[in-house]
Amino acid sequence: MKEPFVKARSGILPRQLDIKSADAATRSKFLEAETFIPWLVSRLNFFQISADAGFATFTRNLIEVLQQRSIWKALETENDQLSSTSEWQPSEQSRPLSLLISLRQAFMSNGQSGVDTQLKYSYHGLLASRKFSKIDIENQEKLADLRYPVEWYPATRAIQRKIVLHVGPTNSGKTYHALKRLEQADTGIYAGPLRLLAHEVYTRLNAKGKPCDLITGDEKVMQGGDGAQMKSCTVEMVPLNTDVDVAVVDEIQMIGHKERGWAWTQALLGLKAKEIHLCGEERSVPLIRELAASMGDKIEVHTYKRLSPLKIMSTSLGRRLNNLRKGDCVVVFSRVGIHAMKKEIESTTQKRVAVVYGSLPPEIRAQQAKFFNDPDNDYDILVASDAIGMGLNLAIKRVIFESISKFNGIRTEIIEAPHLKQIAGRAGRYRTAAQAEGPAGNLDEGKEDLKTSLSMPAPNIGLVTTLEKADLPILRKAMQGELDPIMSAGIFPPTSILLKFATYFPPSTSFSYILLRLHELSLRHPRYHLCVLKDQIAIADTIQPIQNLSIHDRIVFCAAPVTLRNKDMPTILAAFARCVGDNSSGALLDIPELPLDILDEVIKPDRFYMERLESLHKALILYLWLSYRFAGVFINQAMAFHVKGLVEERIDKVLAEYSSSPAIRERIKKMREEALRQISKLNDPVAESDDSRVQMEMPDPPLLPEAIPHQGRDFQREDARVEESLQGMEFVPGDSRGVAAP
Repeated sequence: MKEPFVKARSGILPRQLDIKSADAATRSKFLEAETFIPWLVSRLNFFQISADAGFATFTRNLIEVLQQRSIWKALETENDQLSSTSEWQPSEQSRPLSLLISLRQAFMSNGQSGVDTQLKYSYHGLLASRKFSKIDIENQEKLADLRYPVEWYPATRAIQRKIVLHVGPTNSGKTYHALKRLEQADTGIYAGPLRLLAHEVYTRLNAKGKPCDLITGDEKVMQGGDGAQMKSCTVEMVPLNTDVDVAVVDEIQMIGHKERGWAWTQALLGLKAKEIHLCGEERSVPLIRELAASMGDKIEVHTYKRLSPLKIMSTSLGRRLNNLRKGDCVVVFSRVGIHAMKKEIESTTQKRVAVVYGSLPPEIRAQQAKFFNDPDNDYDILVASDAIGMGLNLAIKRVIFESISKFNGIRTEIIEAPHLKQIAGRAGRYRTAAQAEGPAGNLDEGKEDLKTSLSMPAPNIGLVTTLEKADLPILRKAMQGELDPIMSAGIFPPTSILLKFATYFPPSTSFSYILLRLHELSLRHPRYHLCVLKDQIAIADTIQPIQNLSIHDRIVFCAAPVTLRNKDMPTILAAFARCVGDNSSGALLDIPELPLDILDEVIKPDRFYMERLESLHKALILYLWLSYRFAGVFINQAMAFHVKGLVEERIDKVLAEYSSSPAIRERIKKMREEALRQISKLNDPVAESDDSRVQMEMPDPPLLPEAIPHQGRDFQREDARVEESLQGMEFVPGDSRGVAAP
């Protein structure tokens, strides 16, 4: 055995390290050649069982390269710093050292999943490079020129629009004034970031005698056969080709979001409205001015001040729930945590508690909000998720953060300052609960007469604090700090470009490679950023083996609202894709992968049963989403809505019992204590570096690294010898669709 692997066997390779859950700080200690390369070899051995014989050969030959001492010395000489927060792009480098550096960067940025994706990308790139002519590459580069997104909407560019930008802090009246203008119009569209907000506006407009349709990803409610003149949508579902008088786009600062920003950019650039009213934070003004100028649209900026003062309390509640009082809202970042907190507050204080969170059915959420908003009701306290930060109208006097960290599905992360500010700003709502209109409240944030209201003293002071003492300094720093201006708008290649780009690749080419290749070649103007490929790559790899799916079908599936972290979801997603590929029955009862039998079981307040219910709920949301895009396949839409309601009822019943279990409350307590220990690390000197935030979070998957430049170092001699091993590879013919998903 060669010397490096003797070292690995002797204990240098940490066998107990959980790479999948390791944070950036842990991974950074794992990059030395004598630990990273043995781990990489073990990972490459995993792919020897790949159904794609060519990929297995690729990884086997790479193992041979890694056993050469020269590559070890070259990597040990490489001292460039690897940033875990950079948005890496895929690399075309095929030289062994460059490939190894790219794999090391992918590991630092995204852990094991980053390495797996980089390996597959490099393999498919090697295959594709042998088939592309110079003209093919030039045509690909032309299609990947994404510098001028304003040109993607020629019909909109043909009209002169007026952009009205309403900016200010929460509780300043900006959304109220935009919606008043929408109510005055004959035709209009509202676009918001949450399903809850779309429901709010839909209910509000219909109550005021303005017939309105509701359009979200998994629900469409149409007024009459042809629909209404008003539409309330989630921003991703905005009908771009509809001519309207007024459009309102809420939370416009989300245009800078690294994952969802493309939807706000699409709405701003593509809506065919005579007037577009944008509501959001003041830090969005410079970018929106630039975008308006590039489109030739007129722009007005209206700046608002908060209608009631907001104050950070000098002390936390110190975990003493007896200090809670009427009008308090405790913000909790998990559904189980919400119900556990509700139970704990009720048993400690003997006060009634209302709950509001995103997945509650609209009717239940409206009822809970009404209970809390009514000053004569005995529901004194609200426990809610961070959904309240997006503008739900609730009579909150004091916001109390149960924690300032949140579990992202992989690990706990500190909530970003803009989000903390937005949630905290819901405290001290200007209007009193008695003045709220409608059964569930609405989005009003000011009085009917703004001039009068601005001259009056603010009746309420909003208070903000934390439940835990350790969280308060971090919250105070976030609240007092100035937010940086938004520098760029998110974009994503439109379907038309993806379809044309895909024609340059053989039918067997992995669609995930096509997506990554387009991202790599893309050219962008500095005022735009390409939204990251997060779940799209995993979805593409999951449905890759499914026969008879067109490129358009694959694009639709990659846009689906699904995460594959749930262990049952890949199987369910593949089953739905087979229904489309085979054009077979997508009737709800004909899909055996759907665990509908759980509805026949007795309700059990245990974790396993809860996970199964949540899996079915997510599957039904996906089914409904697909039913609007493949209506001829997924035909049981009404039944899916009914079953989804049954599942939600069971989830609420389970949570009520689940959260009352002492064992569950103890587990939540331990998770909270662990989060507090991690938060305390922020006071360490190391935490003051630029990478402090990644101590508690997993960087985004799966944007891949480009090779670190190593100019000034002479690796040519060492690299030339080992390069022959890769250049001389002979690939066994294999269908690239058989590459195993990581």
